Amino acid sequence: MTQVKFTKMQGAGNDFILLEYNEYKKIEDKFPDAAKKLCDRHFGIGADGIFVPVENPKTYSDLEWLFYQADGSTAQMCGNGMRCFARFCFDKKIVNKRKFTVHTGAGKIVPEVLEDMTVKVNMGKPILEPEKIPFKGSKNLNYPLWNGMKKFLVNAVSMGNPHCVIFAKEEENISEMAEKYGKDIEYDNLFPEKTNVEFVKVKSRDEIDVAVWERGCGITLACGTGACASVVAAILNGHCDNKVKVNLPGGTLTIEWAGNSQNTDFDVFMTGSADYVYTGVIDI
Repeated sequence: MTQVKFTKMQGAGNDFILLEYNEYKKIEDKFPDAAKKLCDRHFGIGADGIFVPVENPKTYSDLEWLFYQADGSTAQMCGNGMRCFARFCFDKKIVNKRKFTVHTGAGKIVPEVLEDMTVKVNMGKPILEPEKIPFKGSKNLNYPLWNGMKKFLVNAVSMGNPHCVIFAKEEENISEMAEKYGKDIEYDNLFPEKTNVEFVKVKSRDEIDVAVWERGCGITLACGTGACASVVAAILNGHCDNKVKVNLPGGTLTIEWAGNSQNTDFDVFMTGSADYVYTGVIDI
């Protein structure tokens, strides 16, 4: 058995394990199985994923990250995770500046730890071309999907990872929809790399509610990239303006995007909290 020091953090209820690189190296040969054990909520620490900062990356970024999901798989990007990762690296003095660059599977991401210790992240530009998402539909907005039980009009957006955004009717319960339909849609053939699924209810021009089925995790309290994808889809469909409050079961995020149906060439910005839960030592 090997003792490993860890930090647990959460952003809008999306919770993560943070390991310093020297701690990760102790058990590197046990991954990805170690990720599943650590993230297990009954026999491990319990988390939606694990992040490890890598200093001196072989890129032009300040840092690189290693990202394992709860099922042991890897993913390109996680918005709530990036906020926790950024604050962890700033507080641990792994970086010595509030705004820095991180190399991820989705490319270079730029987080900034603000004076109130919330974190604003430049999430980059949304990817809307079906083949790049990837999405097998002929168009990415309002494409029909039949899952065997119900017909949906889906909006495919990538924020470095694929998302399927579905706008619910006034009388529909988005949490129940996520539970009932999320898994089937995650594995639908339209999404060759599987997909995150967001069920969205528009409350006003500047506020939406979102329930998330996260790829590789299932129901989660929040998803940062999912909040971004939901706002992009809402703006492109004419439902919302360019700054939107996103209510998730675990908390609230602010998403800003200056794009519209005529010009989508703008970065998406996400601002929200990144909070410590506890630190500890575990045997692996």
